[in-house]
Amino acid sequence: MDKTRTFLDVKEYPDTEVQKNRVLTLEEWQEKWVSRRIGFHQEQGHKLLKKHLDTFLKGENGLRVFFPLCGKAVEMKWFADRGHSVVGVEISELGIREFFAEQNLSYTEEPIVEIPGGKVFKSSSGNISLYCCSLFDLPRANIGKFDRIWDRGALVAINPGDRECYADIMLSLTRKGFHYLLAVLCYDPTKHAGPPFYVPEAEIKKLFGSICNIHCLEKVDVFEEQHKSWGIDYIIEKLYLFTEK
Repeated sequence: MDKTRTFLDVKEYPDTEVQKNRVLTLEEWQEKWVSRRIGFHQEQGHKLLKKHLDTFLKGENGLRVFFPLCGKAVEMKWFADRGHSVVGVEISELGIREFFAEQNLSYTEEPIVEIPGGKVFKSSSGNISLYCCSLFDLPRANIGKFDRIWDRGALVAINPGDRECYADIMLSLTRKGFHYLLAVLCYDPTKHAGPPFYVPEAEIKKLFGSICNIHCLEKVDVFEEQHKSWGIDYIIEKLYLFTEK
């Protein structure tokens, strides 16, 4: 029997409520950066994004691309180098400063007038702007609309109880003709409390289906040795493309 095939055909877990009351505070996320518990960061970038980049960008130039919960994602530099304008939001100032340092980019910083305590960090080239604040406060800053959204480590990281509000914000940021690329993880949520949280396909359709056409581009087995410590024995990554209905 083809073991990989069996894994990829694994059914959605039936109990979608098991993680619904899980809550992490913004301070806990900030502490992950301080204590270097950032296993979610991918130094080489996301393999499925690389593979499906042409499908995502469709050969268009000068796009505005949004990265929710961006961390220090190297893909932000990829898009900027291709001539696109990148905007991200991240609660950890440490993560943002590390991005600019590791990508060898000079930057400026200034307060976000509309969000007390918030800051925006802008590359000197002007095509990368990273907002240091809660994503849920971001609409007050009027950051405009986007052609593309790359959602990896964002929907799966926010508290499950905040997903409807999150989806509303994401959709409010889309401009006509948008492409929204979403990566989620499928595993047994009774064995791992998250984050990353399990987001079933039915919930994705409930959150985004009224506005978006939803297409699963690919499923891959991403189980690694580190996942054994989570108490799980399989984990599948799914990549979805949302387009305007």
